[in-house]
Amino acid sequence: MTRKAKGLLHRLTFAVALSVGVMGAGVAGAAEKLTYLFPAPSFLPAFAPFMLAQAKGYYKAEGVDVEFAIGKGGADVAKQVGAGNADLGGGIGDTPVIVRPNGVPVKAVAVLGGRALTQIVVRADSGINGPADLKGKTVAVMAYQDTTYYSLLGALAAFNMTKNDVNAQAVGPAGVSKLMISGDAPAMAGVPEWAAAVEAEGIAIKWFAVDQYFPGMAQAIIASDETIAKKPQAVKGFVKGTLKALAEIMKDPQAAAKEYVAAVPQHAGKEAAMAKILGYYAEKVYPGQKVLGAMDEVRLEKLQDFYVAQGIVRAKTPLAELYTNQFVQ
Repeated sequence: MTRKAKGLLHRLTFAVALSVGVMGAGVAGAAEKLTYLFPAPSFLPAFAPFMLAQAKGYYKAEGVDVEFAIGKGGADVAKQVGAGNADLGGGIGDTPVIVRPNGVPVKAVAVLGGRALTQIVVRADSGINGPADLKGKTVAVMAYQDTTYYSLLGALAAFNMTKNDVNAQAVGPAGVSKLMISGDAPAMAGVPEWAAAVEAEGIAIKWFAVDQYFPGMAQAIIASDETIAKKPQAVKGFVKGTLKALAEIMKDPQAAAKEYVAAVPQHAGKEAAMAKILGYYAEKVYPGQKVLGAMDEVRLEKLQDFYVAQGIVRAKTPLAELYTNQFVQ
């Protein structure tokens, strides 16, 4: 073989090797696509960990290409995830307890905090000093088939009261704070941003954490059995990215609020308001887990027992079918 031919062969061999290497790197580095379904508009502050993780590239860093979509409430999200129409979705830690007996095959793969999302909040001028004082009072809730309402029932039960001892008004997410602002309801069972909306009108409030009386839970990331089996690395990457953003909110709500507002144009110019809300989440919802994101099985069991006793669900589900902590380890 001539020197010229040898040189040509060497260059061709190198070119082929290089192209194969590039192609291999492209395949290995390809992000796995996931669809995440929110139960409500994605710009709500409750979903700040997800929006921050997306904006700061935490999902991509874990090899996950996330597409966000919006469902029609927690029950709809669970059904869509269970049916395979979305890979993951948002719910509460108790969502699988409620839907799994109805044949919806979903589990909680991460819980976003060690305390309850639902807070009992009252006007400071109401004379209410705890759930026991709610007897005979009007309490604003989002809906009667919602975790905020179930949490209210749980808090009442701790004082030997039932739904018949209060006048619970289901007024939708926008109506809860409005009813308190108008004075038509001196109390509410709801999320931190609704309480902040009341405060923004100059009304002093008092907070009572539901988990003092009832094993309520924070938001959860929900996945179907099929997604867990077929896309474990993608699920783990999504969970890891979300928890990284959540940890940043816990550490510095003020700094996180600035980044959050920059990522979510609906909140432009509202840095102070968002900092206050994220501060409430960091104080009242996110703390309390030994391992960030992990489900507390004892708490879950107590919650399921209450739901069965109240007739909210008709039968118990084995706890292992309701959650997995494999993605938060």
